[in-house]
Amino acid sequence: MQDQKRVVIESITPQLNCGVHFIKRVVGETVNITANVFSDGHDVVACSILFKHENAKKWNEVRMTPIGNDKWGATFVVEKQGYYTYKVKGWVDDALNWQHGIGRKIEDGQYVISELLEGIEYIKAITKKVSKKEKEYLQQLISWFADEHDYEKAIKEARSDKLHHIFIKYPKKFLANESKELKIYVDRVKARFSTWYEFFPRSASEVEGKHGTFKDCERLLPRVAKMGFDVLYLPPVHPIGEINRKGKNNATKAESDDVGSPWGIGSKLGGHSDIHPELGTVEDFKSLVNKAKELDIEIAMDYALQAAPDHPWVKEHPEWFKWRPDGTVQYAENPPKKYQDILPIYWESKDWKSLWKECLDTMLFWVEDCGIRIFRVDNPHTKPYFFWGWIIAEVKKKYPDVLFLSEAFTRPAVMHQLAKQGFTQSYTYFTWRNSKQELIDYVEELTKTEQKEFFRPNFWPNTPDINPWALQGGNEAVHLYKYFLAATLSSNTGVYGPVFEHMISEAVPGKEEYWDSEKYQIRHWDWEKENKLTTIISKINHCRHQRASLQQTNNIQFLNVENDQLLAYYKYDSDKTDETLMVVNLDPYYAQQGWVQLPLAALGIYEGHQLQVEDQITGSSYLWNKEWCYVELHPSLPFHLFKITK
Repeated sequence: MQDQKRVVIESITPQLNCGVHFIKRVVGETVNITANVFSDGHDVVACSILFKHENAKKWNEVRMTPIGNDKWGATFVVEKQGYYTYKVKGWVDDALNWQHGIGRKIEDGQYVISELLEGIEYIKAITKKVSKKEKEYLQQLISWFADEHDYEKAIKEARSDKLHHIFIKYPKKFLANESKELKIYVDRVKARFSTWYEFFPRSASEVEGKHGTFKDCERLLPRVAKMGFDVLYLPPVHPIGEINRKGKNNATKAESDDVGSPWGIGSKLGGHSDIHPELGTVEDFKSLVNKAKELDIEIAMDYALQAAPDHPWVKEHPEWFKWRPDGTVQYAENPPKKYQDILPIYWESKDWKSLWKECLDTMLFWVEDCGIRIFRVDNPHTKPYFFWGWIIAEVKKKYPDVLFLSEAFTRPAVMHQLAKQGFTQSYTYFTWRNSKQELIDYVEELTKTEQKEFFRPNFWPNTPDINPWALQGGNEAVHLYKYFLAATLSSNTGVYGPVFEHMISEAVPGKEEYWDSEKYQIRHWDWEKENKLTTIISKINHCRHQRASLQQTNNIQFLNVENDQLLAYYKYDSDKTDETLMVVNLDPYYAQQGWVQLPLAALGIYEGHQLQVEDQITGSSYLWNKEWCYVELHPSLPFHLFKITK
């Protein structure tokens, strides 16, 4: 027979899939826990949150407070990386029940000498736990409760806040019940706030037609830093397959001088643990990683689990690929896209354990030998979800600093499952959200639903794979406001350059793909070129590093504005010491005007209070003292980024 219990604990939030998956936080963030806790009858119930870091031996305890209708809440701060465990504990609190009951009887004018004697028993039960000063107070109460001559003093103190706080501080947890344990994974702050820049190393040369090297990339690091990016993501840097190599513009037949797609990994020169010789050596790569660190830039490496037909794995481990009766292997497809230069891995192989271990060893090589702490993972949704849960957990056991970005533009449930399996950040549908209502609905979904507990969005206006319709032929204003939206709606953002800031948007007819794509050829760029976009992107990014309100995604409130072409939103940090207000003109051709309704309640002010707003891009400042404030934005600079000063 189980132990007797009276307290019911249910509806604990947050939790994912009944605790199957962990929620996510970063170091220093608050966890807000709520639960329904109640008992039979009318006895007073109390409850606490118990939590501890995975390396701690003792539980920390935070008393929960009633919210209403049997719902309770409490918060705690996660201070270390790694896993935390939390649970709810509830009990019938006899001491508080006694104090509540005697208080009601006293209010009713009843004589409560017998109840005072009962109170002595509850006081004696805690006298060994209390401080010296508290003990002196309780001894005095025992004396008063036992002596009818001190009745007036006794009934006053029986209902006192002082005694109530002591009972709260030293509870006797009668018939306690505990929920099951739930998990939180805590990452470093970079998981929540990062600014990515992507370029192809082989296009980094100063000389047109010459293959770029890691030394060329080192030359470009100051440019990346100047523009305010803190993560430099490089497409795969491994040897590229020669069999079925793709030609320019995804041609199925390559010419002799075609360099192929970096995602067609592996050749006679090596595989996933090797460097393309024209880029340099492993030592050159390590040098790039270290030079980037000196500028507060982290190198993000592409982790693409697929193989070219001449990858060493194909000969050494043929069982890792699925062979057809005619002796050939089905190349990768994502209809209507075809990847003749790539062989998909056969994850159902009987030798799957060796395959998984090789994938882990490959990743750990780049972590341990080269100092990589960020991976952008290519097409993770085409590999088993539970493989990702395993490999991410294995890496983080030794290296909790490692972060993983999921590149999966697919169905919501699939993207969410990858995030639940442990991916730190995720690509999103932002790339295709253009209208005011689309943007509001999508960001509200990300920040006001359960997704905020596990799905960290990373907003990209473009990628080498995606030249969205909105950018094809788009003017300067489109590029300006698309980056501004990405960088201020989400605290994680990225851009594929220099095609974005150079406004290169010529597309394959009828497709969201770049013409003369760098995926299939070397491009030559003027890396010294500066224009309005490079200037404004730099200002936006540096502002992101200065304004704490822009370093998180979830604290956002969309504002009323009487114009469907104007989008306005307010952001704030956890303690509202930094607050910003953004207004964006979504019309790339015409000036738009409107009245923005200030969030007076959220700001903690009233109409008539003078508010100073300073545009962080232009330096202009304004004084507002009305709830509705006029704005006008021209496509030449289609947004305001206001710092709010009360």
